[in-house]
Amino acid sequence: MDEARAVLARLERIEALERQQAPARVLLEEVRALLREAEAWARAEPAGAQAMEAVEACKAALAVFPEDA
Repeated sequence: MDEARAVLARLERIEALERQQAPARVLLEEVRALLREAEAWARAEPAGAQAMEAVEACKAALAVFPEDA
């Protein structure tokens, strides 16, 4: 469950950065890291529906940013 904790901690960090009105590039870095952590969670628990939902949510969030941001 370390992977799940990492995802939750990253989400909290992103929320805090949003409240602080952090620059978009900082948030984008965090979202990309969140996606990597969510993928690790999904690999650790391949049958876990929650893990797959997290991965899909991260991919959707990342899709709104251009690749070169």
